[in-house]
Parts: sequence; C-alpha cells; structure tokens
Amino acid sequence: MIQGFGHLTFSVSDLERSVRFYRLIFETEPVYLRGRTAYFETAGLWIALNEERDIPRAEIRGSYTHFAFSAAEKHLPELERRLRAADAEILPGRSRDEQGEGRSLYFRDPDGHLLEFHTGTLGERLEYYRKRREVPRGEQ
Repeated sequence: MIQGFGHLTFSVSDLERSVRFYRLIFETEPVYLRGRTAYFETAGLWIALNEERDIPRAEIRGSYTHFAFSAAEKHLPELERRLRAADAEILPGRSRDEQGEGRSLYFRDPDGHLLEFHTGTLGERLEYYRKRREVPRGEQ
C-alpha cells in the first residue's frame, strides 16, 4: 500500500531566506517557487518549504526530531563548507562509534529545524549492533 516516501515539508518564517539557505546547502534551484511555497528536489527527494510567518517556533529547538540525508563520507568536508557558507548553525553530534554507526554532521536551518548529513546505512548499523550484542541469558 505504501509506495515510498513522498515529501518533507518545512514550515518557514521567511521563504526568501530559506530558499537562499537550501539553494546553498543542496546546490540546486527550486523546481517551483510561487507565493508562499517553494519545492526543491534533491537526490530524488521532494522538499517543500511553506511560509508561515506568525507561528511559535521555540519547540522546534527542544527536540532531537530531525531529518537525515545520506552522504558519502568523502563529501562531508564539502557539505560542511556549504553549511558554513550558508551561515548554518552546526551542532556537535551525539556520541557514537563512527566505525559502526557512521559519521554525522548535524545542523539547523534558519527556522531551527534539525537536519543531518549521515554516512551510514541502516544495514550497516544493524550489523554493527548485531556484532556488539551481548550473549543472551541462558547461553552463557
């Protein structure tokens, strides 16, 4: 029944500012820009920006809820350069074993949405967890 991932929509307070930010980060132009809406497509993913100027945004910063974009490890330095050029707030990542869980570059967009460039895959992470698993009780 579910055929795939449709799109991500971000509520933004200033569409023009957010379009500049996402242009720099993804190095792409919007495929649609009109009124209070902009659509980007990157790596087959549809990202929608919808301007809502007067809504509360403080709760956005208080959560680990985020969206992660897959990236090759060799591209992380270039992605970090783009983030710095866009004046993104770059955050320290959570503690992890990069050998099994991949590397991450966490950042916030102009409205505080938490985003991530991540180098690992779900399969790699599950294999890492499987290898680290303690011997189940009763099998010791």
